[in-house]
Order: sequence, then structure tokens, then C-alpha cells
Amino acid sequence: MSNENEIRPYRLSMPEDAIADLHRRIAATRWPTRELVTDRSQGVQLETLQELARYWTTNHDWRAFEAKVNALPQYTTNIDGVEIHFIHVRSQHENALPLIMTHGWPGSIVELLDSVGPLTDPTAHGGTAEDAFHLVLPSLPGYGFSGEPTELGWDSNRIAQAWSVLMDRLGYTRYVAQGGDVGADVTDAMGRQGPEGLVGIHVNLLAGALGLKELLPAESEQERTAHDAVNTFTRDGFAYFLEQSTRPQTIGYSLLDSPIALAAWMLDHDTDSYYKMSRAFVDKEPTGGLSRDSILDNITLYWLTGTGASAARWYWEFGRFVAAAGASGQAPPPVSVPVAFTTFPGELWAAPRSWVETVYPSLTYFNEVTRGGHFAAWEEPDLFTSELRAAFRSLRT
Repeated sequence: MSNENEIRPYRLSMPEDAIADLHRRIAATRWPTRELVTDRSQGVQLETLQELARYWTTNHDWRAFEAKVNALPQYTTNIDGVEIHFIHVRSQHENALPLIMTHGWPGSIVELLDSVGPLTDPTAHGGTAEDAFHLVLPSLPGYGFSGEPTELGWDSNRIAQAWSVLMDRLGYTRYVAQGGDVGADVTDAMGRQGPEGLVGIHVNLLAGALGLKELLPAESEQERTAHDAVNTFTRDGFAYFLEQSTRPQTIGYSLLDSPIALAAWMLDHDTDSYYKMSRAFVDKEPTGGLSRDSILDNITLYWLTGTGASAARWYWEFGRFVAAAGASGQAPPPVSVPVAFTTFPGELWAAPRSWVETVYPSLTYFNEVTRGGHFAAWEEPDLFTSELRAAFRSLRT
């Protein structure tokens, strides 16, 4: 009889007929007419999607991505009834600090892969042995290669609890956590739960700004700009969030039936990221790690695993949690560990220090960098790595 807590090796290998079916579906796409504007205000532009489709069927090499992922140690383990997939790379440096990093939506482990080498092997990437991390990269429940929850309740708090179980199962008694987007909310939950062994967190999205907007200062020009960005997001960039938090099943039918619908839905996240990804296809000018191949690695991962709907359900769980918390009138527990934060200029809203200190009174590290956006680790892996080294330096023993 197998041990439910067993950690099992995992190797990625998708059947060839699934890839052939993907290409057939792309070729059969029914295209809309061209948008009636010159920008993205009506949605993902036809030229962008048609060039993406052309490259997807003629140039993209899924097998190359499989080889890249399979070169890293991968595992699965069952936690609370869900099979969790994760990459686990131990550093060669004995005193490396264990770090669990959580991706977001519409991302996956793809957005974190280019930071694996610099984080685990710093001496080969401009750092010192004292900068090393043992790295754990789980796929969120319902995302990618992790199993799909079959019951309600898998919000960020439950995922945070699962991550603490995972780190304990791996034998880590002292570790730190990092996240952006959905991963920032999970990491925030870990900090508020304060599991034994967690000694600090780093996030690069101030997710709490949505619920606390009226309490955040708006006196300086930077604070007013941040308020404008939040308002713009809730007025003009909120469509995917609203649909997934209220009707994930409805949008899921399209996401599992049409590769081009999936690609459009995933590209149409925020203005900064959209134009960077669009340029990668239309102008052949990638921004940092946002290359045509890596963008399609991520979209193809969602397609071949059939996780468009199950990934969207996290937003529904998030909406339920926020509604319940609002109805209770109780403030969330404070974060009980040191908090580090990096503001990237292209983020949904570039949070000023005053905002971060309002949400995280235990802030111990803050920095504003000059480049990078919502997918910080994906877009700027070297800069992202240097931020994590600095953020957690004071927590090393």
C-alpha cells in the first residue's frame, strides 16, 4: 500500500496526438474581424493573435520545454487530497536558505524557471555562496501539473497551509516564502498564519490595496499615481478578474475548447504585460524573458493540462473569502514574520512605501527598482534574483 505522504519523482511527457490536436484546433480558428481601434482598448488585437497562432504551429517546440523542465528535479505528493506537483532544487552550498516561491495567474512555473539557476547556484551567476537558496516551486492546485481540487475551499489560506505541510515534508525547519500575483496572496496568507519554520516573506504585488484602497494615503504625487492605477485597473482592467471570480465555469468552456480563446484570455491581463507580449510576436522584440517561446510554453502548458477552468476557480474562492471576511467585520491577523517588498514600475499599481507599511507594519526591506512589471521573475530574472538576495540577507543564520 502506498504512503499518502510519499514524495514521488515526476517526469513531464505529453502525448504526440495531444500536440497534433492543438495544432488542428488552431488551424480551425474562426477569427473575428479586426478591432475598430488602434490600441488594446477593445481587447487583444487581431494582428497579435494571428502572429501568435502562426508561430505556435510552425516554430514553437513543446519538446524543448519538456526537456528544460525535465532537467530539473520534479516531484508530486498528496496534500489534503490534492496531488501537488513541485520542482525542488537543492543548492550545492551547505548553508543555503530554503525558499518556496509561488507563481500566479495567468502564469505557472514557467515564469520562475529562469531564476532557478541564479537562486540555487549564485557563484555561477554573479553572487556568492552566502546568497544561495534551496528552491521549492510548487504548481498551484488546479494549475499545470498539480491535481485539481474536487471540493470547495481551496483559497489562499488553504494553499498556504498546504505549502507549510510541503516544506515540513521536505524536512525544512527554517525557510522563507515569496510570491507575486496569486502567489503574493498565498504568501501573505502564510505570513499571517505564521507556521513554525517560516521566518520571512517577500512579495511584489500589494494585493491588499484593492480592499484597503480608501485607507491608503493619497497625499504625495506617487501615492496619487498609485490610487489612479488602482482605479484604472478596477474600471478598465478588471474583466478577467470579475469573470473568473463570479463565473469561472462559464469562461472555462471557452478556455478548454479553443487554444486561441485561451491565448487571448491569458494575454489580456494588464496593459504593460500585454504590450510587452504583443511586441514579442508582432515586432519580434522580446522584453527580458518574455520571449515568444516562453509565452507559448506557458499557454501550451495550460492547454495540454486542461486547467483553464480549474485555475480560474481560485478567483471564485478568493471572492468568497473576501465577501465572508467583509461580512464578519474582523480584521485579518497581522503578519507575524518580517516582510520584504519590491515595487516594480510596470506592476498593476506601483505601490509606494507608505502603502506597503500600512499593509505590512513588520516591513523590514523595501526597494523600488527601475524596470520590470507584473511578471517580475519572468521578465527580469536577474533583477528579481538580486532583490531576493537582498531581501532575505538579514534572515540568514
